[in-house]
Amino acid sequence: MKKRNIVIGVGNMLFKDEGIGIYAAEYIKQNYKFDDEELEIIDGGTLGFKLMTYFQEYDNVIILDTVSIEDKAGEIYRLPSDVLLGLGNYRKTAHEVEIVEMLEIVSVLDSHANVTIIGIIPEDIINVEIGLTQSMENRFEKFILNSIKEIESLGIKATKINNILIPDIVKSMIGSYNGEHLNRIPNEEDFTHAINL
Repeated sequence: MKKRNIVIGVGNMLFKDEGIGIYAAEYIKQNYKFDDEELEIIDGGTLGFKLMTYFQEYDNVIILDTVSIEDKAGEIYRLPSDVLLGLGNYRKTAHEVEIVEMLEIVSVLDSHANVTIIGIIPEDIINVEIGLTQSMENRFEKFILNSIKEIESLGIKATKINNILIPDIVKSMIGSYNGEHLNRIPNEEDFTHAINL
């Protein structure tokens, strides 16, 4: 029987580097094609406990995310689920807690996905701004290549078909990147006028 594989970008785009997993998933979707047409690539956002469905229904789950490990910003880690379950201090952000809790729950079931996190240590997940810090931009391609390597380890061939840059990817998703906007964003007067109508 054909294996079901999914790549899930996790994070929160409102908090600077915290959005990198979501951006990476979209970057892969727009820049690569795969010989497995059933490979799913989704924006998991802050899905939390809904991740349980994926952990139960798929054979392989690759999660792209930031990780809270004491190391310098931009370092990339491959964390298989068994390693993740042993990393008590990993859980710092809400979705990290939920991912590990979901793994703990499904690990007692007879059948569950083989879950691997490709994680990067963020520089800034506190400031409210859509976009990546310079250190994340510098390491983004490496993060993508590690993610592609993980997908290919499942026997899926990846081919790069575009070279859309990260600022353009994020602008296509949300209209803004590090203060640069895709289109003019209405000012407050426009909003007031629209509401008054």
